Amino acid sequence: MYGPREREAGLRGKGSPGILEEVIARIRSPEGHWFRTARARLDNLTKPPGSLGRLEECAARVVAIRGEEMPDIGRKAVFVFAGDHGVAEEGVSGYPREVTVQMVSTFLSGRAAVNVLAKQVGADVVVVDVGVAEDLPPTEGLVREKVVYGTRNFLQEPAMTEEEARRSMEVGVRCTEEYVARGYRLLAVGEMGIGNSTAASAVAAALLGRRAEEVVGPGTGVRGDRLAKKVRVVEEGVRRHGLEGRGAMEVLAAVGGAEIGAIAGAVLGAAAHRVPVVLDGLISTAGALVAWRLCPTVRDYLFAGHVSPEPGHRVMLEAMGLSPLLDLGMRLGEGTGAVLGMGVVEAGVRVYQQMRTFEEAGVARGKG
Repeated sequence: MYGPREREAGLRGKGSPGILEEVIARIRSPEGHWFRTARARLDNLTKPPGSLGRLEECAARVVAIRGEEMPDIGRKAVFVFAGDHGVAEEGVSGYPREVTVQMVSTFLSGRAAVNVLAKQVGADVVVVDVGVAEDLPPTEGLVREKVVYGTRNFLQEPAMTEEEARRSMEVGVRCTEEYVARGYRLLAVGEMGIGNSTAASAVAAALLGRRAEEVVGPGTGVRGDRLAKKVRVVEEGVRRHGLEGRGAMEVLAAVGGAEIGAIAGAVLGAAAHRVPVVLDGLISTAGALVAWRLCPTVRDYLFAGHVSPEPGHRVMLEAMGLSPLLDLGMRLGEGTGAVLGMGVVEAGVRVYQQMRTFEEAGVARGKG
């Protein structure tokens, strides 16, 4: 855990003074009595105590997060934050940079994997341009909040200035505040950006003090020499910027990405409004890691939608004490695993709300 000194160090830098600090100051741990209230009801439903496993855990956590005996899930949304990465020019991805803007167009057409899966669970897809390398035309469903036209190559210079990193986080805060105001009570975070698994791995290595080979995986599918190069790029990037023991904002600026920053801000903003957030894979969890280093209490508002084969993903989840809801071998990103996890969280809440108690159903209790 990290105290006020770490949080202050992590928030040094320019930008809009006070916005992130104000959000963090509003974040409080859920009150324990709500867990007890939820557990009492769960144990009185027509089933053996604990027999619905982690669905019961999901329900109890949402009750406590919302501070309501019968929480309203309301509307659901997954934010897909998009941004390009200068480090992609090092050949660390199996796809060219232009795929970022092409996939953003696919999201907006409603035909990408995240759109299909979000529709399955009744969630809206919100696409946010926070750092795509080219201008996107005004399109229905696109939120234009560009902070940078792609990050810089972190092997040559910092990926962003600390002001840009802070502004990227403020984008995420604004997105959650707007959607909470519109009645959304369950959120998920996803992303798109060629090169972002390299940036996310560098963030994980720097913030957790892990070796590059412990957190770097194939991303879009690189193998052999290209994967070995990706490991070297992450190792050299972290070393070049002297990130050992540095604050979260400094790490985000040095080797992160605008979409990673936006995810961090979205997590903080949701926690400040007592709204649960479901994480996706490696990149969205790197954003959550940044938020956690700035304010450890955000962990209480996070659900790990799934765990991917990317080694860095499991390392970060374990560091934050998060247990994934699903393990389907998925590593696509976009928010796909998060929306599937969102369905699990909602299922737990619906069971809690809609099942009858033993008394209501006239069912005899067990004697165990």
